Amino acid sequence: MLKRVMVGRPLGSEEMDHQRIPKWIGLPVFSSDAISSTAYATEEILFVTALGASSLALGLSKLVPIAMAVAVLLAIVTFSYRQTIFAYPNGGGSYMVSKEHLGEMPSLVAAASLLVDYVLVVAVSTSAGVAAIISIPSFRGLAEHRVILCLVLIAFVTIVNLRGIKESGKVFAFPTYIYIFSLGGMLAIGLVRTYFGDIDPVPFDPERSEALLETGGSIGLFLLLRGFSSGAVALSGVEAISDGVPAFRKPQAKNAATTLLWMSAILGSLFFAVSVLAHHLRPYPTHEETVLSQMSRVVIGDGPFYWVLQFATAGILILAANTAYADFPRLSSFIARDGFLPRQFMNRGDRLVFSNGVVFLAIAAAVLIVAFGGVTTALIPLYAIGVFTSFTLSQSGMVRRHLTERQAGWRSATVISGVGAAATGIVALIVGVTKFTIGAWVPIVVVPAIILIFKAIKRHYSALAVALALEPEEVRRHDLHHTVVVLVGRVHKGVVVALNYARSMRPDHLLALYVATDEEEAEKMQAEWKRFGFDVQLEIVHSRYRDLVAPVESYLDELDERWSNDTITIVIPEFVVGTKSLANLLHGQSALALKLALIDRPNTVVTSVPFHPTLPVAGAPIPPLGQAESDTPLEGDVPRGSKQKRTAPATAARDVDSPNGERPRAVTPPGDPPAQA
Repeated sequence: MLKRVMVGRPLGSEEMDHQRIPKWIGLPVFSSDAISSTAYATEEILFVTALGASSLALGLSKLVPIAMAVAVLLAIVTFSYRQTIFAYPNGGGSYMVSKEHLGEMPSLVAAASLLVDYVLVVAVSTSAGVAAIISIPSFRGLAEHRVILCLVLIAFVTIVNLRGIKESGKVFAFPTYIYIFSLGGMLAIGLVRTYFGDIDPVPFDPERSEALLETGGSIGLFLLLRGFSSGAVALSGVEAISDGVPAFRKPQAKNAATTLLWMSAILGSLFFAVSVLAHHLRPYPTHEETVLSQMSRVVIGDGPFYWVLQFATAGILILAANTAYADFPRLSSFIARDGFLPRQFMNRGDRLVFSNGVVFLAIAAAVLIVAFGGVTTALIPLYAIGVFTSFTLSQSGMVRRHLTERQAGWRSATVISGVGAAATGIVALIVGVTKFTIGAWVPIVVVPAIILIFKAIKRHYSALAVALALEPEEVRRHDLHHTVVVLVGRVHKGVVVALNYARSMRPDHLLALYVATDEEEAEKMQAEWKRFGFDVQLEIVHSRYRDLVAPVESYLDELDERWSNDTITIVIPEFVVGTKSLANLLHGQSALALKLALIDRPNTVVTSVPFHPTLPVAGAPIPPLGQAESDTPLEGDVPRGSKQKRTAPATAARDVDSPNGERPRAVTPPGDPPAQA
């Protein structure tokens, strides 16, 4: 019930086409990450160029040139990925391009880089969204709960995405468009007022500013390149549309390419306008209030428009994670299809989304949030290198494709992709060098580690495929020698059902096994077995340390020596008191422990035979047990004091354990004949 409320009703496979999205929904779904970077990219540049030996004035003077360089790079990457969309309408982006034209290893580098990038997208966008919230004066008291807020927001976005890409797109479309229009309106007002000279700059507060100097200082090439690499995070998410082309309505490639152009135009214009306005209004970098908040208060005051913009900023920053949620599971499914990730990532959930990928992404991002305290600036250095590595590989692959296939217009297409590969490769190198000591080393180390994991998973699947391969001459009947062992914990109706089931398998050997903790228990069980007249041989093993699993394993080893080349089936009688009954909390899980222990044992099968006892209706008197002795419990079937391996919570429906740890004795109600075998 809870799952249905949170996720919604299951969708049939035939509804797949109905879940495809139009361009107006595709923009917020796949572009919210890129567009949201306009809220913090300018600030990240200032956090580099205005600190240390530099000054606020010097850092602000470099904003516009850096923004222009980023805008040019955005245009190059956009046209390059537009070609990728038409070349690969089934999606896959950098991974598919690299796999087909550069080989396995480059494709794995692209895949690992993108997976790391998408995890960072969720972590960075969520932390930036929380930063926008606590920048509002009325909410600054929430700063100490930054991590908790981030985790709550990740959980919210995860649940919405589990409902399906179309539904999540509808939910997230409104905040995205509100942000675009409110930020655009503020920038237009601010630039007009700046042009006519009726606006004052942000007053510098040395107590709050991270910049030590307002004027003076010096800035070198290394710091400029580092500032550029920080601003280049604005390009993160540009590749998302090329990965998710199949999610668009038909014609998929055309709609995806159009959406990519919309996104680039919006991103480029907003980012450049923010940088130009910041150059004039002179905001300063601080962890207490974002640069965008400082400029907004100067341009439009603290009125309703300011609140709308701040909440819209927080909204799109949080919902920027939706881009990763749309692409990470889809990319994971491509990688899993090729055998480099667990095949569970290929499975679609109830709502036709790759739900395993969605959940994994949420967990990985939450770990990063906790590890870095939810601070955006601490996460940014980890961010850009994976993005530009995948950009470079993708465009290099497209160059190879154009040169090989030589389709119409291949020369100009080769130039575009070649320039894109060179530009993004240089940026990746700049990011790696300038930010290596402050966090860029993490993805440089993590990506090779992920590739090793990819390789290990692939080796496993390849070895398994060889082991499972069937030759025609192997398709013949094999005579199977079969030994069945019924595990008995006490004599009850379920044992009779289990023995009848065991007989139906027509085994070569049929035995019953009882694990006793002392001689007295063994003698009592032997007497009860004989008293009820079972015709199946009962064998008793002793458990010196009151364990169940180890004695059973030793007994099976003895059977292997007694009858070689036999397949052994362990039959466990279990009583079921109802899958929804809280009474299951009263029963242990020795059967589950035994199954888990024997799952790796060759030529061994463990099966459960359920028995559903008819329990008295609640409130009805329980009939007397007749000739039962006063110390006879009503249920239970393991030795007294049994020390079992607990591998799962005691909430399963079936049970072979005694709730009170006592060894019960079989009871025959008055007038009932003994159970016949």
